[in-house]
Amino acid sequence: MNPTMSSRDWLLLLVLSVLWGGSFFFVEVALAELGPLTVVTGRVALAAAALIGLVYLGGGRMPGAPRLWGAFLVMGALNNLIPFSLIAWGQVHIDSGLASILNATTPLFTVVLAHFLTAEERLTPGRLAGVLLGLSGVAVLIGPEALAGLGLAGLGQVAVLAAALSYAFAGIFGRRFKGLPPAVAAAGMLTATTVMILPLALAVERPWSLSPSGETWGAMLGLALLSTAVAYQIYFRILASAGATNLLLVTFLIPVSALLLGVLVLGERPQWTAFAGMALIFAGLAAVDGRLLSRLRRRPVSDAARRSV
Repeated sequence: MNPTMSSRDWLLLLVLSVLWGGSFFFVEVALAELGPLTVVTGRVALAAAALIGLVYLGGGRMPGAPRLWGAFLVMGALNNLIPFSLIAWGQVHIDSGLASILNATTPLFTVVLAHFLTAEERLTPGRLAGVLLGLSGVAVLIGPEALAGLGLAGLGQVAVLAAALSYAFAGIFGRRFKGLPPAVAAAGMLTATTVMILPLALAVERPWSLSPSGETWGAMLGLALLSTAVAYQIYFRILASAGATNLLLVTFLIPVSALLLGVLVLGERPQWTAFAGMALIFAGLAAVDGRLLSRLRRRPVSDAARRSV
């Protein structure tokens, strides 16, 4: 049986979509002066410090079990290290709005993976139709010119799609943390990510030689505190109550805020294929969710019943 979403879960999902939609904007601003690995390192390190402080201020403690920290390392790699780095690199070559739309394929990957890797979240005909619609949307976004060979823009799109696949694996793996307080689970995951990526950023990009502006610092703080520290507490709360597939429907909502921020603040101008692809992906996600189709099926029956009275 597939888990259902309560009204509270939907409200949290909406808040999460705004926080994560803003992350594409913050990353775009930070990349003007910082390298991708430096952006990711600053994001996870600042967020981890904030969440650890929150845990101890609230009277809690971070766990010490080696097995649990091993799980944090895996979750950190799947949910932060791999996708954050791929998206940050991809956004060097494509706009934030397009990156957010491609990221919206995450639930489509999740539906397929959850069918094979879980007992609760099975692949139904409606969900399969949603996957096919969503993949069609990706094909429209990338365009036929991609078949002629992958340039940097094409590789940037592939990088974001690979990040979406990594997020899907993370959503399924993260189910094991449902017994932990959301702040503890998020802090452990982000701390593990920091340990993994810090040496890489120091070796490759030498961030100590940079002098970021106040605007860049503001973007990094927004990215770390809002789009990461606060967002991941909500993430683990929804994951525990509604499951991976429902949680990752958040990417259905993210492109709207990311596109608006990209157009209004960064001056980006998405092509018509971005909106056409987004429409197909949204249709696929609606089919995956199933609620809209169920309501449309029930409505004619209800109308007929009222006319017969």
